[in-house]
Amino acid sequence: MKRFFIILGLLGLALEGTAQTTGPTNGHLIIAGGALRDTAVFNQFIQLAGGENSHIVVIPTAGGYEVTEQRIEGLIAEWTGRGAGKVSVLHTTDPNESNQEAFAQVLDDATGVYFPGGRQWRLADSYLNTKVQEKLFELLERGGVIAGSSAGATIQGSYLARGDTQNNTTMMGDHTVGLGFVKNIAIDQHTLARNRQFDLFEIIEKHPQLLGIAIDENTAILVSGNEFEVIGQSYVMIYDGTHWDQIQGKYVPNEAHQERFHVLRKGRKYDMLNRKVITN
Repeated sequence: MKRFFIILGLLGLALEGTAQTTGPTNGHLIIAGGALRDTAVFNQFIQLAGGENSHIVVIPTAGGYEVTEQRIEGLIAEWTGRGAGKVSVLHTTDPNESNQEAFAQVLDDATGVYFPGGRQWRLADSYLNTKVQEKLFELLERGGVIAGSSAGATIQGSYLARGDTQNNTTMMGDHTVGLGFVKNIAIDQHTLARNRQFDLFEIIEKHPQLLGIAIDENTAILVSGNEFEVIGQSYVMIYDGTHWDQIQGKYVPNEAHQERFHVLRKGRKYDMLNRKVITN
């Protein structure tokens, strides 16, 4: 299975030119742009996971800190305080461990998984092409929900933006493959808060068939199938090679080197497969 995921990851990049952007067939994703505080977003995650009957698995590996018993207790208290029925914590920095059935089996009865922030390459190093990744896809297949903020957002895409181990400013670094819950996409975060709204063009120029999504802080997208809805308090930027032309009153293709994008607020929806803003 590990070899299968490696082949899938490489194939995904190789076929990028013809690939379509698609979300999970079943289940949901909540992809948040960092500094998430909106209780409505957390509540929606808990409800999608089953409310008081939910089993939430928190994977704090991106943070890069030692996950002590005290830290585990704190995470459990944090999520039970938000209404989760049961909370487990899954963490390792060793991909050999995360490829063991005994380690990954906590995900078998999970209804939701949450990835807090940090550095997304740590998640790739620990879980890419392992049983943990396999079981995360199985969770979605049985109707579960995966959520994450900041690094926990970017890792959900297929192309790993800001995946460099040296800094968080290099857009195309030494790690470029995400967990791939959404195919043929690059996801950025902290966008307006850190003046990053033009950064994704570097990736799109190199990989023009990728859909780019940049999410501001305290904001998220709720992915259901191939569509998403903006939730939270700020804005989401979409880089699909088109923009709204006010004079013509319609969406038009960007001209060469024209850095235009869509900006969607709470409640707006987008069709990733057909790459268009949903207007009705």
